[in-house]
Amino acid sequence: MRTLFVPLAVLAMAAPPAFSQVAQAPAGTLYSQSGPSGSAKARLQEPAGPLTFRSAVAMALQANPGLSSALREQDATEAAIVQAGAWPNPTLDAQLEDLRRDNRTTTLQLSQPIELGGKRAARITAAERARDQAASALAGRRAEIRAATVTAFFDVLAAQERLRLAQDSVGLAQTATRAAANRVAAGKVSPLEETKARVAEAGIRVELMQAEGTLRSARQQLAALWGNPSPRFTQVDGAVEQLPAMASAQSIAVKLADAPVVRQARLEVERRKALADLERARRIPDVTVSLGAKRVPASEGENGGSRRNQVVLGLSVPLPIFDTNRGNVAEALSREEKARDDLAAAELQLGTDVAQATERLRAAHATAETLQRDALPGAESAYKAATKGFELGKFSFLEALDAQRTLFQVRAQYLIALADAHRAAGELDRLLGNEGEAIPAATLTTATPAAR
Repeated sequence: MRTLFVPLAVLAMAAPPAFSQVAQAPAGTLYSQSGPSGSAKARLQEPAGPLTFRSAVAMALQANPGLSSALREQDATEAAIVQAGAWPNPTLDAQLEDLRRDNRTTTLQLSQPIELGGKRAARITAAERARDQAASALAGRRAEIRAATVTAFFDVLAAQERLRLAQDSVGLAQTATRAAANRVAAGKVSPLEETKARVAEAGIRVELMQAEGTLRSARQQLAALWGNPSPRFTQVDGAVEQLPAMASAQSIAVKLADAPVVRQARLEVERRKALADLERARRIPDVTVSLGAKRVPASEGENGGSRRNQVVLGLSVPLPIFDTNRGNVAEALSREEKARDDLAAAELQLGTDVAQATERLRAAHATAETLQRDALPGAESAYKAATKGFELGKFSFLEALDAQRTLFQVRAQYLIALADAHRAAGELDRLLGNEGEAIPAATLTTATPAAR
């Protein structure tokens, strides 16, 4: 009876080791051990005290949940490549004819499907293109997180400066109120002047509370990038007066071709092309070869006698008469053309978005430089002269208050222009996928406006 299984053992040894595909995969391709692990990783807490730009970017890239999700997607595509390279499993068939022992015929057969037309290679190619897309999406996500960190960091810097200005405003308003009270007590002005001063001081205190709330919100938005809902840092270190550098048109044109959205669309075209090739390969039918053994009685229709073994060979070929996979091929080709159209649309939209971000950055640059060069010095000089004149009795309180308001409005406009410039620069970095650019000069200083 042992001779019955010799052909089956030979075929089983020749069958491709489908279960060994994972062992043959490169180390680390199935499960990645690097990167944040989402729920398994404790929420990152930044150290208390001042926070630098480098530390903020490092923590955001280390613990941002969106980056962890992109890492998991990349791991999944690596596993899909392993599965795409698996061979079809063999089939073991057993059959009994006639349950009476003397007339029983036993057949054991091992069948192995054989893929034709390059289906396995096409599957692997399509899975590799999906892996490339996941890697590109991960790089794009890193650029987005870095750009969001840049924007949030400078929002905190601007909020700190607004708070400092509001605190200075309160101090100046208190000085004006005391001066008005002294002049009223000396009988030099009407009590109405003191009332106006106190009303103005109350309004500035409201602005101070609003500035404090804006700073708290900006700090929470920055800390949320590394998953911390309760910021521990007291302030951020940097110089908000430093404007981001203007990129040249030539460097922007070079980066446009490899921007994340264009790279993703281009890889989608390649993946759809690979899927179309796979559907074409599926039009070629696969064959199944069989090898087995059959144990039959010595003579058909007679009882008793010795039994004998027979080798069974088989070949199964589907006939592509009704299903030629024509519909799937047509669908794959249409989706490939759609991906090409999406690529063209992505390139057009990217060019528009980059042009708008560049224009916003240029306008914010010009506004901030104009205010710093022309408006701020004049407003500061006028305010100092009006304050001194009010203390000496040469100017009325309304004139001093108007000069103070003008100065703070110019400063507020200057901060808005600075914040707009940093937002536009961050948007440009996100669109172009700048994830490893040099740290802006504004972040290399150790003094913070709030500490001055």
